[in-house]
Amino acid sequence: YRFPPLIARLNLKKERPNPKTNQILPLPLRGIPSLPTQRTLPPRRRIPSAKNQLSGQDRPKTKSLAMADSKVQEILEKQVLSVVKAVEDQLDDEIAALDKLDEDDLEVLRERRLQQMKKMAEKRRRWISLGHGEYTEIHAEKEFFSVVKASDRVVCHFYRENWPCKVMDKHLAELAKQHIETRFVKIQAEKSPFLADKLKIVVLPTLALIKKAKVDDYVVGFDQLGGTDDFTTDVLEERLAKAQVIFYEGESSMPKSTNQTKRSVRQSETHDSSDSE
Repeated sequence: YRFPPLIARLNLKKERPNPKTNQILPLPLRGIPSLPTQRTLPPRRRIPSAKNQLSGQDRPKTKSLAMADSKVQEILEKQVLSVVKAVEDQLDDEIAALDKLDEDDLEVLRERRLQQMKKMAEKRRRWISLGHGEYTEIHAEKEFFSVVKASDRVVCHFYRENWPCKVMDKHLAELAKQHIETRFVKIQAEKSPFLADKLKIVVLPTLALIKKAKVDDYVVGFDQLGGTDDFTTDVLEERLAKAQVIFYEGESSMPKSTNQTKRSVRQSETHDSSDSE
């Protein structure tokens, strides 16, 4: 069975009377449902704005938060102003004290400074005579004990002939020239089994940081220096400064290692003169 074309089907309109109103209504076409004369759309939903989303209870909360923020800002400003005023007052007091100095006071200060310079010059001569200012090698274990007894601050590099130890040598040679107050030495771990066993030297390179003839800290490998062999001399300098084995005026954020136990490397209980004043 073939259905007639759509146009022909649409033209075939039949009518029927309504039994209640006696009104003639068109019959729906076969196979085609009756369509509504008017399309009903769903009601539009209004999206509330950001301002309307805040109810009457939330608005006082935001106002109270803003007032709290303004109070905190005001307190911070007052604290900053008080600190600045305290620093200014301290500077004013120092300037006033300098203005009150007479010639006798200036002479006393000049003499005191001169004595400090003479004392530092004597220390430098003593340090240089002990081998400070150079990065030298220790060839015997007995020499190690004499070195740590003579100097209050010693950085000893336990090394072997490999690339990481050569990288450490380069940085230590540079620091030895900059920090004359500390003795920088190296010793071959394989030729000093007694020291390696006594100081628990396992990983190479290892730096033993010695203060007053006692190992106070260690720098094992490159883990504390960034974990790579391309670290800078400043990084190593900062690490040694945290262990207080060198004098360093810069700022550092690296924490000092405290999990290492101190191991004595003295051969006797005699204490030599200190150069850490």
